[in-house]
Amino acid sequence: MEIPDLRKEQQQTLDTPRLHYSLLARMLFFGMDIFYGRKRTLSKFKVLEVIARVPYQAWEHVAYIAMTHKYGEPDFARRIFDFVTEARQQQDNEQWHLLILEEMIDQQGLKEGFFRYRLLPQIIAFFYYHVSWALYVVRPSLSYRLNVYFEDHAEHEYMEFVRDNPDLEQIPFKSIFEKDYGAFANQADVFRRIGLDEREHKRESLARIDQPRFN
Repeated sequence: MEIPDLRKEQQQTLDTPRLHYSLLARMLFFGMDIFYGRKRTLSKFKVLEVIARVPYQAWEHVAYIAMTHKYGEPDFARRIFDFVTEARQQQDNEQWHLLILEEMIDQQGLKEGFFRYRLLPQIIAFFYYHVSWALYVVRPSLSYRLNVYFEDHAEHEYMEFVRDNPDLEQIPFKSIFEKDYGAFANQADVFRRIGLDEREHKRESLARIDQPRFN
């Protein structure tokens, strides 16, 4: 597998304009700025990752319901199983992001209030889960499109965070999750890799927009 040039990938993101987000997406991002500020911080990124897992969980849930009713149709059931497998992989990837950020926050001894950083993210995630679920049931492309906007936003936020914090190049990356997520020379490369993951998730959702359900 070819190892990406993370600096090059970062520059590609910085050179690419953000998408024109939907009203719902803009409301979500605006709400996060209201509660967590416009500044990019580890704690704000952690909240972002709590929410980022949600669409994949919603799609997985819908798929399992469909499989319960369609297991007697082997070809369709197989497509659902493959869909669930991909959604699970994407969800797990977002989970590694969350765990790494939580570890960094702990290492730096950052203080976080219970309401803003524990309870409120769960409330937002609960709302976002049901929106993603409902949109998928009505029309999958609507749910995929919302996720495209979310992942595009996350991609740019991470890459801009590295640009605005050059000192990250000098901070070694040491983590108990290195064997699971990867070893990197410094924290700048970790955030570049996370930003690239978000771009890949965005492209995966884009590719599904015009496909039939569970394809």
